[in-house]
Amino acid sequence: MRPLLASLPLIALLGGCSLMPSWASLPSVTGDKVLGVLTPYRVEVVQGNVLTKEMVARVKPGMPKAQVRDLLGSPLLTDIFHEARWDYVFTIRRQGAQPQQRLVVAEFDGDRLKALTVPDDLPAENDFVAAINTFKPSGKQPKLELSEAEREALPPPKRSAEAAPTAAAEGPAPGRIYPPLDAKLGSGS
Repeated sequence: MRPLLASLPLIALLGGCSLMPSWASLPSVTGDKVLGVLTPYRVEVVQGNVLTKEMVARVKPGMPKAQVRDLLGSPLLTDIFHEARWDYVFTIRRQGAQPQQRLVVAEFDGDRLKALTVPDDLPAENDFVAAINTFKPSGKQPKLELSEAEREALPPPKRSAEAAPTAAAEGPAPGRIYPPLDAKLGSGS
């Protein structure tokens, strides 16, 4: 009788396994949830330089390499066999946002920029931030500014009578008298 009671939890556990989904029905690695309940942590991977339309618009043909580097940053890829080409690669994989990958190519003639190849889907700065923002605000957003009617309804600020005391006439302000640092100086010797 005792071995039968000890095996009851094992029998119940094995019977419960039939309620679990099969391996084929589980979401793929790119799915959001495991077993339909748990969301695994995924490491955020960011590589390369974030380039936006505003940054690329400042770069003009004829600029020296140093100025291009100042405006766009150091390229992710430079090849010693192709010194006249810089590749600015950017990739980001963030949980809750679509993965992004872009390539901007700068071609030089000597020390001067000859051409900048920019993809059509290069976003503006605000569009890029919106695309990777995974913060979902809940509830009503706080009001940050008063309307003109609300400003007029406010009471006027109170003026205090002691707003500008004359320091020269009264001497030092109360509570600002400090003892001497050396006891000998305070005793008058």
